Amino acid sequence: MSCVTDRSMPFWCVGNPLSDPFGGAVMDKISSVEVAKILAWAKGEKLIECTSFHDDDLVPWDPEHLEDDLDSKSSVSKTLHEIKKILDQAGIRVHVATCSLHGNKLFRNGGLCNPDPEIRALAARKVERTLRIGHFFGAKYFVYWVARDGFEVPVCTDWTQVYKNLADGLNHATDYIEKEHLTNYIGASIEPKPNEPRGQMFLPTAGHAAAFIACCLKRPDFWGVNPELLQHESMCLLNASMTAAFLCATGKLKFLHFGSQIKAQFDNDFPPLIGPEGLKETVFLFKTLQDLHWKGVVEFDCHMLRAEGEPGEGIARRKQFVRNCVEALQMAETLAERIKAPKLGSGAAAADLESIRQMCNL
Repeated sequence: MSCVTDRSMPFWCVGNPLSDPFGGAVMDKISSVEVAKILAWAKGEKLIECTSFHDDDLVPWDPEHLEDDLDSKSSVSKTLHEIKKILDQAGIRVHVATCSLHGNKLFRNGGLCNPDPEIRALAARKVERTLRIGHFFGAKYFVYWVARDGFEVPVCTDWTQVYKNLADGLNHATDYIEKEHLTNYIGASIEPKPNEPRGQMFLPTAGHAAAFIACCLKRPDFWGVNPELLQHESMCLLNASMTAAFLCATGKLKFLHFGSQIKAQFDNDFPPLIGPEGLKETVFLFKTLQDLHWKGVVEFDCHMLRAEGEPGEGIARRKQFVRNCVEALQMAETLAERIKAPKLGSGAAAADLESIRQMCNL
């Protein structure tokens, strides 16, 4: 039985023009309105039900105009209304609103954990704007991705303040939701990551995030974890099935970010089941979720391979990418349903157990 209640394809996955630290964009850049139209097509093809976004995926951010979303005459407001009309007409729900605290050079030394109190305050205002934009679209969750809240040189890090600053920033988000009556939000989530873009992150794994929520946030019931599997946990050689089972056991698995990864590498963000490795791990992940009777949203958080990009074919290739991701998810679930755990005392499992007993002289 499928554990997936809805499939979400975010703006950042579809809009990515496939640039990397060693080279510029491969594909033609497209506007957020054009991305919305591709998502509307995907909904019409019954490939997805939801989408998500970073604030910067939809509209640019100007630190000199922190409330431009509230100005109905601004270009930001007009773009947001145009995108909402496209999504509403297609029947696409918005699942997550995420604040980008990694792209702008102002946040090069962190956002909510920046040692400069003025930058932290600016990050908090950007979070407020994202929460308002998410409310406009009816987003269900606010997500804190660890972004640039980390370090390269530990001796330069004020460990007496790091986690206090982070708690203050996330508690402020919860307070703002309550103060402004942004009732569409049913929860918030932390997306941990071990490294990249910083050398080390302050919340590197799902376990760190879950512990931080329980010990440091004043609304732990509101907060959960959305692990990125296989990617972020596999970057530090952790097992996706174990991560999913742990978060289910603690009641903190809000939803799942999904893609593929070569173990212990930089963040590959490969599409699922493309083949480098992780095929079995992906299937076992969904078997674990099925065994635990978890039901929830699986959100793709991956990108087309740079080698597959082609200038001038941006729309068609992006559409095929969405289709490929959904088909891979369906295959993984189908294979997971076929797996039957061996029962000791019957068949080959019993023979294997007897062999082990003889070897150990039991």
